Parts: sequence; C-alpha cells; structure tokens
Amino acid sequence: MGTLRLFCLSFLVLVLGSVFGQEPETIPWSADRKLTWEDFKGKPLKTEWAAATTASGISYEFSTSGPLDDLKVHFKVYTDFYPQKSWYRPKMCDSVILSHEQLHFDISELFARKMLKRLRETTFTKNVKAEVREIYRETLKSLTAFQNKYDHQTNFSRNVEQQRIWNKKISDALSTTELQPLE
Repeated sequence: MGTLRLFCLSFLVLVLGSVFGQEPETIPWSADRKLTWEDFKGKPLKTEWAAATTASGISYEFSTSGPLDDLKVHFKVYTDFYPQKSWYRPKMCDSVILSHEQLHFDISELFARKMLKRLRETTFTKNVKAEVREIYRETLKSLTAFQNKYDHQTNFSRNVEQQRIWNKKISDALSTTELQPLE
C-alpha cells in the first residue's frame, strides 16, 4: 500500500522534490481556467533569449491493495503549472505569446491523460513501482519531444498559421481524450 508522487516540469524538464518540506506553488490544469501573465511569477534569466517560459508538468500518485496474484492499482495523474518557475518579459509579450504558453500547459494535460490511459490498460506485476516509473519516464520523454516539436513548428508562436493549426490540434485532442473521473 504505497503512495508515490513525482513532479516533472515539461518544457523545462526539471524534476522537483520538496524544498525544505514545502510543496511548490502550483496551479492545477482546468479547462475553465486559462493562464494570465500574473501567473508567471519567476524571474527571467539574463542570458535567456525567450520572451516567456512555461513550467508545467505531470505528477502522479498510486496505491496498491490486495494480494500479489490479484493486485489492484489505483492511480491519480495531475497536471500543474509552476508559477515560480514560469516567467515572461512584459515588453516582449502579448496575447499571442500567452496563448502559445497556455498551449504548453494544455499539452502537458494531454500527456497526463495519455499516461493515465496507459496506466489503466497495463497489467502490473509485483514490480509495480518500477513499471509505473518506467511509464512515467517514457511519457515525459514523449512529452518533451512533443513540446519541442510544437515550438519548432510554430517558431515559438511567430508562425501564426502553424500556431492556429496547433491550437486546433490540441483542442481537438483534449476534447476526445478521456478525463480522469473525480473520486
């Protein structure tokens, strides 16, 4: 009966742990709440060339019950935005860039749903912890590649036509990908 919760920042791809016993400030993904520039509370790096950076990622919890030959595994997968790790340069940013950053967050949610679906479809052995960790690792690898492809194809929001295509692609994917039921 174990519980495990890991965090990973997509796009930045940093793994966070508790810092001095405190959980980092997060904003959970919601279809009803879009990011605003006020949510970006981090400080830009002086050497950074980007207009903004979104730190979002996937975390999960799982618990097990029952005997090993009939192991029941219960999952929760979360998508969060990390305000203190996300930043923007006001003079370089507008609503187009904000929508580009929102889509990074939405892409994290899409991959969280894909991970949950995969977890639910997997038959686990007694090595459930390692198997879940491997699914998580593979999900993060795919998520990072997808985030990079998004930035490349949209030229970081500068290619307006590609940005529209990606907006529709992710919106459609989110509307057809299973939501995690509330428990």
